[in-house]
Amino acid sequence: MSNINLIIEERPRNIGNFLVGRLLPFTGKRMVGPFIFIDHMGPAKMSDHQNMDVPPHPHIGLSTLTYLFEGNVMHKDSLGTEIEVKPGQVNWMTAGAGIVHSERTPEYLRHSEKELHGLQIWVALPKELEQMEPEFFHASEDELPHWEIDSIAFKLIAGSLMGRQSPVPVFSPLYYLEIKSKKAGSVRIGGDLYGEAGLYILEGSIETDGNTYLPKQLLVAKETQLCEFNMAENTTVYIFGGEPFAEERFIYWNFVASSQELIDKAKENWLAQNFKQVPGEIDFVPLPPETNYLKRK
Repeated sequence: MSNINLIIEERPRNIGNFLVGRLLPFTGKRMVGPFIFIDHMGPAKMSDHQNMDVPPHPHIGLSTLTYLFEGNVMHKDSLGTEIEVKPGQVNWMTAGAGIVHSERTPEYLRHSEKELHGLQIWVALPKELEQMEPEFFHASEDELPHWEIDSIAFKLIAGSLMGRQSPVPVFSPLYYLEIKSKKAGSVRIGGDLYGEAGLYILEGSIETDGNTYLPKQLLVAKETQLCEFNMAENTTVYIFGGEPFAEERFIYWNFVASSQELIDKAKENWLAQNFKQVPGEIDFVPLPPETNYLKRK
């Protein structure tokens, strides 16, 4: 990726029973296009008595994208959705005015050794849609556009790019592309990128403009007119981005909004337990103390 403006290193964050590597938001770059939050989960090895258990918690003003490399997660939400997320599949949950969901190790895996590895991503909604009715969409791996160019494999997970369109129903111009190399090769996307763009290196390395970049680095481009780089063998990268919004976004805990008033309303509603509940779930994540909020303006 030419014209790199910023290099963001993963920062460790504890989200309960395992660490994640946080990429966005970052002090020097809060968003890349509409992408406002990215966590790299794992890889985490869990014993036969360790499980992922994230009780019901709320979201507003965003879509969440869960994409796993390894492991399985049972998703349940206040729409009545109950679905297992497996590697290579896409969970796309749009919160809009408000949704509640839980994420847990599936019952059949709770007493065996297991691994969990993947990306959890938040995409902010356009201002005119941030109070829309919540929705849920799930895509299997074979539904996603995938192709090869000179032995380098491409998969379009969300959005539109390179003349292809993912079935994931996004709400603003964006893209989220996986690129994998088994042997060394070069990638040239040319003028297909638009808006702002970031490149995350999951494994292996890339070389561009005479510099080599390694795993757990997020490269943010100055401009997106040209995307050209060399990939080492056994390298996996993700290119994501899109058109940025005209308005700023506020983040407070699990809430994203274009105004502080919407954030405050969501806080009050969660304290009063006015959100619709997840069927069959009775516990929930309480509103954190003020000092523990992720707050960005």
